[in-house]
Amino acid sequence: MKVAYLFATPRAASYKLGQMILPQLEAGTHGARVVAMFFFDDNVFALRRGDPIGERLARVARDQGIVLMACDTCALERGLALGEPVWCDPARAAGRREPGRCEPHGTVDGVQVGCFPDLYRVLQVDPPDQVVTL
Repeated sequence: MKVAYLFATPRAASYKLGQMILPQLEAGTHGARVVAMFFFDDNVFALRRGDPIGERLARVARDQGIVLMACDTCALERGLALGEPVWCDPARAAGRREPGRCEPHGTVDGVQVGCFPDLYRVLQVDPPDQVVTL
């Protein structure tokens, strides 16, 4: 089975990922192939360069082909991205037809920033059987 994880609740990355999922991925005992992880709110802090969870996760993601993506607006608000929201224009409270430019900043290697259209594009390449929100 293939899964994609969305880390949306408080401490989902620091606790559920850091103390359960990541150790299982490192040991090869997780039981499902993870194709992507998408991080919201303060969970994006786990992707900071130098963060112990983030550094371990970057290695696992590289070795296992897992896409790591941070919510663009969440990352921008927390200083982990530079640019503007990709698919939303907050000044007009409207969606965009052409994407804005947003790049990760100060994150571990391999992190992308984006919004749902970007996540859907990535998941089309290797669709999960289940999407799990934690």
